[in-house]
Amino acid sequence: MSIIVQKFGGTSVASAEKIRNAARRAVAAHQNGHQVVVVVSARGKKTDELIGLAAEITERPSPREMDVLLSTGEQETIALMSMAIHALGEKAISLTGPQIGIVTDEASTKARIRQIDTSRLHSYLEAGNIVVAAGFQGMDQHGNITTLGRGGSDTTATALAAVLSASLCEIYTDVEGVFTTDPRIVPDARQVPKISYDEMLELASLGAGVMHSRSIEFAKKYRVPLRVRPSFNDGAGTLIAMEPEDPAPVVTGVALVKDELRVSLRGVPDRPGVMSLIFTKMAARKIPLDLVVQDIADSGIAEISFTVPRADFADALTAAGEAVEELGEGTVHHGTQLAKVSIVGSGMQTHSGVAAQLFQTIADAGINVLMISTGDIKISALIEADHAIDAVKAIHKSFALDQVKNITPPLGSTLPGAATEAIQVDEKRERQVVLQLANMEDIVVSDVIVDTNQARVTILNLADEPGIAAGLFTLVARGGVMIDMIVQNVSQQGRTNITFTVPRGDLQKCLELVRGAIDLSDGVTLNWDEEIAKVSVAGIGLRSHTGVGQKMFHALAENDINILLVGTSEMRMTAVIRRDQAEKAEKALTAMFLNAVATT
Repeated sequence: MSIIVQKFGGTSVASAEKIRNAARRAVAAHQNGHQVVVVVSARGKKTDELIGLAAEITERPSPREMDVLLSTGEQETIALMSMAIHALGEKAISLTGPQIGIVTDEASTKARIRQIDTSRLHSYLEAGNIVVAAGFQGMDQHGNITTLGRGGSDTTATALAAVLSASLCEIYTDVEGVFTTDPRIVPDARQVPKISYDEMLELASLGAGVMHSRSIEFAKKYRVPLRVRPSFNDGAGTLIAMEPEDPAPVVTGVALVKDELRVSLRGVPDRPGVMSLIFTKMAARKIPLDLVVQDIADSGIAEISFTVPRADFADALTAAGEAVEELGEGTVHHGTQLAKVSIVGSGMQTHSGVAAQLFQTIADAGINVLMISTGDIKISALIEADHAIDAVKAIHKSFALDQVKNITPPLGSTLPGAATEAIQVDEKRERQVVLQLANMEDIVVSDVIVDTNQARVTILNLADEPGIAAGLFTLVARGGVMIDMIVQNVSQQGRTNITFTVPRGDLQKCLELVRGAIDLSDGVTLNWDEEIAKVSVAGIGLRSHTGVGQKMFHALAENDINILLVGTSEMRMTAVIRRDQAEKAEKALTAMFLNAVATT
């Protein structure tokens, strides 16, 4: 008999009638021959109400007592849901996180799951019960109640589906499914019938609010099929699985993070160990870094920028200040009132011109790009927050995301052999890593990937104005050159630098195209380097686990390897280094991350 996990969020259980509706869905699945586990959140605004009450008592509530307090919201819901199922004539039993056997670490208010004992769950399911489980909570090894932080009920649902080997995990919510962008911004946004784990991970981390990235990490690790469904009708929703739609759209969605805060370290020395120090300082405070950019150094001086959540901004500034003090040179700067717009799509790996179209669209809207960072299946641009909504609307229209199948970018073309040439993660090794995890939410680093077939192109001292990146990448795309990694840091005195990598065999062709696109006067200079390599650490949960970058850059620094460029995404962390150090870097990163994993 197959097991189905159904999760109902706070808005789906906000009233007695909504609880009864959710109960009917669970009963229907049970009567169709499935064993059913229902995971619920606290009702409606209950969690906010409890946080508000705590704030009335004290400005600094104990994290342990906050866990005890907030866990009561789900306890209320599980009892009410079980009563509703009983009223429909079926057996049900409610269980809190500790009663289920969810064991977490000791990080109050943001605990991670270590293991789940399924024996009690199986005994109740075999006895014909619908198990109603409290989301968002567990207990540590000392018996203390813990809560899982943002997205905790989604995390509970996917974790239970994983350990129970469920055939499906249904996430019921107050929207129809996953959309090409937020329908509140773009009314013509289209529901996506199917999306890959990787695409959903990127969208979740880049601002799409349907699901939290931790739950998608769980689903990908343990191959849990997820379906996001509406709680208010019988819509099919969106399936989240290993593979995207076939054929994969060039762009699947547009994501927006409205309130980005930037931290920049300027004038830091260009030497091994600098990036390691910065990531170590941030990891010590559990600060997840987003949109990390290090552009090519000039005269032995580098600039490193990154964005952080508002809640971590003060700590990030402190950590950056400590790093600069320890380095003995450099200054810390910051920027607010910023937004990050991103496009995500598996198809962009095999099409040229996607970046060009994105930047041209932003430029046509009169919006300046402040920072650029790219990954395998995403391109992100930092812009001024006042222009965020206009940018999303323009990008969504440009890529025809309102259509059933969005079109190939006009500037682009499918690259011959690109799909087979793309560097793929070793899925067998990934499975081995997952099986060897000591704790369920431990990071999965499954591959160290080295690419020695790239060359770097840098344009220094460009005028920082709308359309600069668009004009450059449009001409390069029209010339049929596939651009890989793109980095643009924040401008100084109205000038900016743009660096990107291309296949080494296309370097000379690319340089000719760049010279035709850029006016190399007024202090603008062009330089390039054929002797580079890209080294990447690939896996699951790289960005949400703050220690990955610290370990990666520490391993490189210990081997006296200098970082020339940096790129990050949900699935991969990449550094550009000198080509003659590629073999040494590969050995160092393999020793750091993969020594315990079989290589066959």
